[in-house]
Amino acid sequence: MPTEGEFGAPPKIGDGAGLPGRVADVGLAADGSGFALLAECFSDPARPENGFCRQRVAVLDPGAGHWRLGTSPLPELRGDEGVSAQLRVLGSGRALVEDGGGEEPLRGWFTADGGRSWRSVDQRPAGRTPEIPAGAVLTTECATDPGAAPEECERERLVVVSPRDGRRRVLVTQPPLGAHPWPADMAEPDGSWWVSGVEPLTGRAAVAVSRDAGRSWSLSRPSSPTEAPGRYIGIVVGPDAVYAAEMGELKGGEPVKNPLRALHRSRDGGRTWQRVWTTGAVTEPRSLLGVPVPGRDGRVEIGAERSGYRSLDGGRTFRELDDGTSYVRRTGAGLLREGSRCRYELTRDGIRWSEFPLACGDDASVGVP
Repeated sequence: MPTEGEFGAPPKIGDGAGLPGRVADVGLAADGSGFALLAECFSDPARPENGFCRQRVAVLDPGAGHWRLGTSPLPELRGDEGVSAQLRVLGSGRALVEDGGGEEPLRGWFTADGGRSWRSVDQRPAGRTPEIPAGAVLTTECATDPGAAPEECERERLVVVSPRDGRRRVLVTQPPLGAHPWPADMAEPDGSWWVSGVEPLTGRAAVAVSRDAGRSWSLSRPSSPTEAPGRYIGIVVGPDAVYAAEMGELKGGEPVKNPLRALHRSRDGGRTWQRVWTTGAVTEPRSLLGVPVPGRDGRVEIGAERSGYRSLDGGRTFRELDDGTSYVRRTGAGLLREGSRCRYELTRDGIRWSEFPLACGDDASVGVP
């Protein structure tokens, strides 16, 4: 059974309104501390190549009331270069910043002292690991062609990003999910790790769960409305149910971004599933930004492309919300909702929310001084 710690009130997050620039990425650790990547850009309309962006790192220390600027390992961007760096929070005061990939070599920098110093990290796997340690992040790499993009890779495998040194290590026991597994990057509140993919024998969409930190995996298959596998299945564990959001292209109706094919619900920890929502040609919600937000007693919310929606019967029916759409993702401290440009909200039970601002300057893109 869930504990109050797992689904209790969210921690209060410090004020970051005065940070410079705009937020490019943000992550929180289990104790409510965190990191954010910021980009402060300066433009020159007459000569766009003169424009540049300063890439900064902001840090929230455990229990602090305000965010602070740490040092940044990221270079200044010139001209029309886009911000592509990615942040992985690996526990209190620990984070990995990565940049590159595709045609550019992937580079990484690790900090274990709250962004006061960074060291370059070798992106090649540093051996194997039998388990996923606390604070780690789960991701994939190409097993057949190291460094290749997922769409160009014949077979991928799960790797663990270690909170000890920021290095990748290949997980010894891989879930039986075909050549392209799609993992959630962190554990759910009950400690379970989830990966979606396809069942090799049938080619149908399936999910695997580990309840022993990746040492073993159990497979289950939600009842998909179609035989063709979709993009992926996003799992979120709530106070009294597990939800599986099946993402993939829709037939009929107006095309949408981030299409939601079906929503599945489990009352036994994901061992068996009931399909509670099948998306039609016009009935909303038809899309999903991030993951659903589950609450108690059948309450679940979805942020879609055009609006937000709430169900009070476990996802069987939805009504439109007045507060618009939002993107939701799992962090170590709870589910993080990103709505307006600098306003964020955090929840653990889907009902109580802790709001905090980040980088709320009037304009983060100004003329070159």
